[in-house]
Amino acid sequence: MEINTEDYQICYDPATATVIFIGALRLSGPAEYAPIAQFLTDVAEVEPTKITLNLQQLEFLNSSGINMLSKFIIEVRKTARVQMAVQGSQSIAWHGKSLRNFQRLMPGLQVEFL
Repeated sequence: MEINTEDYQICYDPATATVIFIGALRLSGPAEYAPIAQFLTDVAEVEPTKITLNLQQLEFLNSSGINMLSKFIIEVRKTARVQMAVQGSQSIAWHGKSLRNFQRLMPGLQVEFL
């Protein structure tokens, strides 16, 4: 499973239940983020024991994208059967400022900076 555009790539590795985000997500609003939200929902429906969102190569994510990821994390939290981890990069400024906020939505979520 993957989504490829000029600006970003999102792919899923079923062996590790990792969703890898690469590039920059500058979409405008929920309608444009709907395919990505559905992609994430499809990953969660398989119910792996742990889903990892690897954002290490995601250089930019606007507020609509953060909102979309927040809603996904809340949905996963509701199932209570799937753990989550978010991987960020120490060298990308917004990661340090924003990724830890996801723990407020799902206290058991692991945030790692690699």
